[in-house]
Amino acid sequence: MASKKDAPMTRITHIALDDANMPPPTPEIDQERKVAMFDLLEENSFVLPEREKGPVPEGPYHLSLSIRDKRLVFDVETEAAEKAAEFHLSLGPFRQVVKDYFQICESYFEAVKKLPPSQIETIDMARRGIHNEGSRVLQERLSGKAEIDTDTARRLFTLICVLHFGG
Repeated sequence: MASKKDAPMTRITHIALDDANMPPPTPEIDQERKVAMFDLLEENSFVLPEREKGPVPEGPYHLSLSIRDKRLVFDVETEAAEKAAEFHLSLGPFRQVVKDYFQICESYFEAVKKLPPSQIETIDMARRGIHNEGSRVLQERLSGKAEIDTDTARRLFTLICVLHFGG
């Protein structure tokens, strides 16, 4: 069985966040963004489904994430800068899970400073659970637009949270 890295046509090789009009992130948020971007580029799965209008431009893909007009925008291009897809997702389905995720992350960052490992582990488990919920919502919202695996969804959800932080 071929690994995801052996399938260069179904992956993201460049990612950009349009955060130009956002306040500077906290050090913790900035670290989360850097880790998510690094991990995403190391390994991901991103497949655009066949279309009725013609063939799907082959990857690998460059992805730009932004929030425009209160919508999450995925702008996908090929490495040759050919438009591959663009989808706009309502932010509504993400609002509560992003809010919950930020609250639990804040608790986690505070816990790391002063609580024993057993309590930190409990908060971290809750954080992972909320993160999983956010990635599930993202996979549902992308259904029919792009197929992504769970790890890719988790990393993209982190980046969506970063955009929400400033939005």
